[in-house]
Amino acid sequence: MKGTFRSLNNFNYRLWAGGAIVSNVGTWMQRTAQDWLVLTHLTHKNATSVGIVMALQFGPQMLLLPLTGFAADHFDRRKLLLATQAAMGTLALGLGLLTLSGHVQLWHVYLFAFLLGCVTAFDSPARQTFVSELVGDADLSNAVALNSTSFNAARMIGPAVAGVLISVVGTGWVFLINAASFGAVLGALSRLRLGELHRKARAVRTRGSFAEGFRYVWRRPDLKAALLMLFLIGTFGLNFPIFISTMSVTVFHAGADQFGFLTSIMAIGSVTGALLAARRAKPRFSLLLAGATIFGLGCALAAVMPSYALFGIALIMVGVAAQTVTTSTNSLVQLSTEPAMRGRVVAILLALALGGTPLGAPIVGWVADTFGPRWALGIGAGAGFAAAIVGIHYLAKYHRLRVRIDAGRLRLSIDEQMLKPRA
Repeated sequence: MKGTFRSLNNFNYRLWAGGAIVSNVGTWMQRTAQDWLVLTHLTHKNATSVGIVMALQFGPQMLLLPLTGFAADHFDRRKLLLATQAAMGTLALGLGLLTLSGHVQLWHVYLFAFLLGCVTAFDSPARQTFVSELVGDADLSNAVALNSTSFNAARMIGPAVAGVLISVVGTGWVFLINAASFGAVLGALSRLRLGELHRKARAVRTRGSFAEGFRYVWRRPDLKAALLMLFLIGTFGLNFPIFISTMSVTVFHAGADQFGFLTSIMAIGSVTGALLAARRAKPRFSLLLAGATIFGLGCALAAVMPSYALFGIALIMVGVAAQTVTTSTNSLVQLSTEPAMRGRVVAILLALALGGTPLGAPIVGWVADTFGPRWALGIGAGAGFAAAIVGIHYLAKYHRLRVRIDAGRLRLSIDEQMLKPRA
């Protein structure tokens, strides 16, 4: 594991990471409590409603794209994050108080999900690109992977804790705990050593700067292929709240604690994938292709597993693959994009990864309600295989992908020299 945690040698990153892990645990606790509230208290096991919540929460990534990338490239990212994190904590507090008072209704959850999505749309590209100011480009790939490790380590802890708390004290208190957790990241942002930040020159404010981000991506076949692969998997594959909640409640008839435990189980694979990514000096496109293929296989296996335990084991495989895809794409995009364009390109990345949820989540939820959760997982499998086909096409066209049989084994080879990004 040599060098896996090298970014933690940096004081600013270490402080940021400490605050982030606390906040991430709270975020996963709220996600679990919110899904459980909608699925079991506000509806009668209606997966479509969970899909609508996801659509409202992630849809603003796409709707606000002209503003969010601009903000990340032109504003002080630390100050922007202070504002967004405070707003997210306030929203968690409001939903918690509404739930504890006994007045929460489904439309309230829809409203809070949409407002949270609007704030998150500004927070996410600023937070992703702020990492380069904490560590610089030399350790950027490692820091991105460690961020993912933190987020998914929290996924192991948060849902399991939330499942227990829901059973003991109810969902409202889980929302309040999440609200308090934002104090950790706000404290970290306030205590950073500003003189040690690796600040880059801000983009020049000109008319058409939003469209410039799209033109930049369009000129880059590598970025187009990677982002299309992420869009397919993000839209139809990363619908784990629907997959896990419906399989848990409808197929295995599990309680809140077992539902939370399944999400934590999948996070074991996600943390493993993130740590493996942290070990690599540079991400490779071929790894993105492998991740997409394994994601498809993992979802297909999960769809046919006959028991709760075997389903949990399959989720570990899905977690490793999903994290490989998302982390590799994030690192590839950030490292190969000019600093002045990074905020806008990352905003496009996030919009494609999460903004496709309003399209995919309701469809996946409807399939789960109409045909069953196993068929919904089949859609996730198809998304992984479709993304793999995109990756194969790109490598064959631009990097001389060749397939051969060597000693009875299938081998793939590419021209590594051609994998350098094209500006």
